Amino acid sequence: METQHPPRIDVRKAAQSGQALSGCDVLSNYKRLVELFQGQNADTLVEWSARFDWRVHADGSHSAWLLLTVRTQATLVCQRCLGEVVVPIEVSRGFRFVATEAAAQEQDDLVEEDLLVISSAFDLAELVEDEVLLALPLVPRHEVCPQPVIMAAADADFADVQNTPHPFAALAAIKNRS
Repeated sequence: METQHPPRIDVRKAAQSGQALSGCDVLSNYKRLVELFQGQNADTLVEWSARFDWRVHADGSHSAWLLLTVRTQATLVCQRCLGEVVVPIEVSRGFRFVATEAAAQEQDDLVEEDLLVISSAFDLAELVEDEVLLALPLVPRHEVCPQPVIMAAADADFADVQNTPHPFAALAAIKNRS
């Protein structure tokens, strides 16, 4: 299967033409994901699609929008049993573009949609990578671990230490005799 890395794109032109893009890439093309997974999952496929739209609002203003979907999976370490767990990752998010970073910060708390700054060279691949990173679970784990989870830890030498007399026990005995 031929892979296609998400391109840099002129958001305004893409939105005005209603451009839709899609492709399938490999995880090894995303630097931060490769570092996070320490080289594992490198051949995992990342399916992505982006649909741009130009919307006119009730007040007559207009804005570019993006609907991004991403599907992949990651093999992580279960935090319960320490075995491998395959975590499916599915993202479907809408973004509205604004003119500046200041406008995004100003509007962020007032609107429900996510805001991005419009660009003539918007890095779609970076957004795909960001969304995969945000979708990863904080605590990866199986719903039901395949092996029983060991709930106790024991050190083989611990029992021997408990049976050794305390070094001050003899002094305590002398003190108690007096």
